[in-house]
Amino acid sequence: MSRINVMQPWFGPEEVAAVSEVIASGWVAQGPRVAAFEVAFAEAMQAGHGVATSSCTTALHLAMVVAGVRAGDEVVVPSFSFIATTNAPTYVGARPVFADVDPVTGNLTAETVEAVLTDRTRAVVVVDQGGVPVDLDAIRAVTDPRGIVVIEDAACGAGSTYRGRPVGAGADVVTWSFHPRKIVTTGEGGMLTTPHAAWAQRARRLREHAMSVSAADRHASVLAPAEEYPEVGYNYRMTDLQAAVGLVQLGRLPEVVARRREIAATYAKHIGEIPGLRAVADPAWGTCNFQSFWVEVTSAYPLDRDGLLACLAAADISARRGIMAAHRQPAYAGVRHVPLPVTERLTDGTLILPVFHQMSESEQARVIDVLVGA
Repeated sequence: MSRINVMQPWFGPEEVAAVSEVIASGWVAQGPRVAAFEVAFAEAMQAGHGVATSSCTTALHLAMVVAGVRAGDEVVVPSFSFIATTNAPTYVGARPVFADVDPVTGNLTAETVEAVLTDRTRAVVVVDQGGVPVDLDAIRAVTDPRGIVVIEDAACGAGSTYRGRPVGAGADVVTWSFHPRKIVTTGEGGMLTTPHAAWAQRARRLREHAMSVSAADRHASVLAPAEEYPEVGYNYRMTDLQAAVGLVQLGRLPEVVARRREIAATYAKHIGEIPGLRAVADPAWGTCNFQSFWVEVTSAYPLDRDGLLACLAAADISARRGIMAAHRQPAYAGVRHVPLPVTERLTDGTLILPVFHQMSESEQARVIDVLVGA
C-alpha cells in the first residue's frame, strides 16, 4: 500500500523543456521570462499589472508599502490564516488586529471586520482561505467609505472565481503564492497584481533594492547606465527559471481546477452521508478551486479531529490539521484581540484531505473508506 500525499505538484516534460530553454539562453536571473509571466498572469486574473516576487510573503510586504501602511497604523487580519498574513503588517511596524471569520467559509466578513475597525485602521487583509472566495464587495462596502485599503491575500486563490470573475479582479492590490502546495507553482515565488500603474511601478523598483534602473535593463546594455537608490528597497526578485515553469503551469490552470473540482465533488457526495463531518463548499458568490479540501469534524462524529488524523495516518494517508490560528502563536501572544470563537473552533476541528491532479479513483476511495469506517 503506497502513501497518499496531501498534495503533489503536477509537472510534465513541458516544464523540463521550458527550464532547459532558459538555461541554454544564458539568462537565468530576473529577465524576459519573468516579464512574460507577469503579463500572462495579470491577463489571466483580469488584473491591470503583475509584479513577480520571490514569495507571496514578500508580495504581501510590498503590498503594505505601496498601499501606504506605516508604523503605528492598524491592519485588520484574520487570525485563521497562515502566519504570513499577520507578519506582513508587522514588517512595516503596523499593529495586526485580529478579526473572526465566517463558520462556513472560514473567511472574514463585513460584520467581523466592522466590529474591529478604529480610527487607526489603515488596511484590511482579506484571505481567500484554502481557495474559498471572500465576499469582497460586502467588505469594501464597509471599508471604502472610511478610506481603508483592502489587500486581498489570494495565496490559495488562483482558479477560484468571485461573481463570475477571477478572485482579486475587483481589488486594489492582490498577492498570490506559487509555493509547491499551490495549484500554480514555480517551486517558490509570488506575484502582486494591481490596477494601479504607480503602485506596480513602485513595487517593481522595491523588489530590486529600489534601483532606479532595473537589473534587466542594465544587463541588456553594453554600457550600463548608472543607477540610484532613492529609498530603501529589498531583494524580492523571481528568476527566469521559476517564471518559465510558471508560464507552463498557468496554461495548465483550467484543467487542474476542473480535475480538483471533480475530486471535491466526489468527497462532498460521500461526506454528506457521514454524520458529524462537514465539507467545504462553494459559497453563493463564487466557485472554489479547492486548493485545500478541508473538513470540519463535529461532536456527532465518533472521533475528534486528531483521532481522525491518526486513523488516516495509520492507513498511510497524509492529511493535515486545518488552518492555524495566528493569535495562538508565541510571536503574537501579547497582541490584544476580541474573542475569536469561530477561528478557534475551526482551527481545532478541521483537517485537510488529499487532493491532487494525479489522484486516482482508488486512492480517493481509500481516503473515503477511512472517513466512513472510523
